Amino acid sequence: MHPNDPTALPKKPRETIRKLTEAIMNGVFFVCGAIAVLCVLLISVYMIVAGVPAIRQIGLGEFLLGTSWKSTAAEPSYGILPFILTSICGTLGAVAIGVPLGLLTSVLLAKAAPKKLAGPVSGAIELLSGIPSVVYGLLGMTVLVPAVAKAFSLSSGACLFSAILVLSVMILPGIVSVSTTALNAVPPEYEQGSLALGATDAETWFKISIPAARSGIAAGVVLGIGRAVGEAMAVMMVAGNVANMPGIFQSVTFLTTAIAKEMSYASGLQRQALFSIALVLFVFIMLLNAVLNLVLKGGKTDEK
Repeated sequence: MHPNDPTALPKKPRETIRKLTEAIMNGVFFVCGAIAVLCVLLISVYMIVAGVPAIRQIGLGEFLLGTSWKSTAAEPSYGILPFILTSICGTLGAVAIGVPLGLLTSVLLAKAAPKKLAGPVSGAIELLSGIPSVVYGLLGMTVLVPAVAKAFSLSSGACLFSAILVLSVMILPGIVSVSTTALNAVPPEYEQGSLALGATDAETWFKISIPAARSGIAAGVVLGIGRAVGEAMAVMMVAGNVANMPGIFQSVTFLTTAIAKEMSYASGLQRQALFSIALVLFVFIMLLNAVLNLVLKGGKTDEK
């Protein structure tokens, strides 16, 4: 900078401006983080305040372990054990199908497929994440449900199995996207060293690349499981919406669909019980995320 340039600033004022800018940005970041934490706290407090009264009135044991949900009967009962078990079974089934399929697809896109193939396939998978859940439900209701009924000679294909298949497809985009990014981030020296020692490509991918990308893959799995647990609209359209204990070809109701299908006309204790279901779902998701993060991300530490 020319010494006679009138826009030139002495070193000390420039340093002051830089520090002031950093202080302002730090303040902005702190405020944004505080707002995010405050939102979580407010949601938590609201769920507790709205959900606890019905649990007190019904009884914790009867509410969580009761097997009968008859919220509109003359003598109503509010047992949500079928909903809890259905949500657990549906999530586990979707994970059992979606996670291996998503992981293998990620290996294909990141390591095995040529770029001419990987590009279009990645774009198609990303499109899946932008499809509204109601469209998944509509396709499941018009295509999958009749196909399941025909394949297994059922009177109705609206059952837990159909819900698992729909959820398996819905969790794929998150798992594939995050896992592919994690696999692409693995240093090439790891794979080159494995190949130089005589390992095949497949051995290198599964014994070197996937363990090295374990943390990112775990994040994708957590993301997929979170969507499977929290999905309502698509599941409501293919699961049958009957408060039965879970059976693979049985019409069932998930925790999310129990809330969605009755909230529009609920009142009094029934409405409070739906908020209690939401509280149970909230706690369930929080515990699930904590356990998954502990097991998948923190369960194994690299030895140095």
